[in-house]
Amino acid sequence: MIQVIGYMNSNDTKKAIRFLRERRKEYQFVDLKERSLSKGELENIFRHLKPEECVDTSSAYYKKRLAYMVYDAAQELEEHNDLFITPILRSKGKAALGFDAEFLEENS
Repeated sequence: MIQVIGYMNSNDTKKAIRFLRERRKEYQFVDLKERSLSKGELENIFRHLKPEECVDTSSAYYKKRLAYMVYDAAQELEEHNDLFITPILRSKGKAALGFDAEFLEENS
């Protein structure tokens, strides 16, 4: 089963969910507005992706607070889940960022 982590108002998240539904694949959706990621989930994601790769540099929070600062990406992502590039796709111990049809097809 694939876990799709993101926001329902994100186009890429909607696209990933639609992709899985059309192929009748099982998935679990985690809405970051309702629940933030636990420390264990973050560690699992960071095993496969560098924290610096996960930061959405086009987000409002990044532009307002972090664009001109030196910061620890892992700590900022833990405190502010809205900094993540969404959706975060997790399956079978692997993780990917954004809509990735190849990842969804291989791991579903």
